[in-house]
Amino acid sequence: MNTLSVALICIGAALSIGIAGCGAGIGMGHGLRGACDGVARNPEAKGPITTTMIIGMALCESIAIYGLVIAFILLYANPYKAMLG
Repeated sequence: MNTLSVALICIGAALSIGIAGCGAGIGMGHGLRGACDGVARNPEAKGPITTTMIIGMALCESIAIYGLVIAFILLYANPYKAMLG
């Protein structure tokens, strides 16, 4: 495999996890802000708001995990390695 192919694969893996992590962080920040606003307005609803926030954050975090999986596939299990070499 030539050097350019390896460099492009590494850049693709870095972009995959970077963009997914950034998007997950933004989504989690918005969710946390909304939960804090909801608890500040209605403290009695803290339990249901917290439960919904945790479920939403888990879903946001799964996007970052998908980006990590794509990065690992690009780096270690790339199906095009045989064609590039």
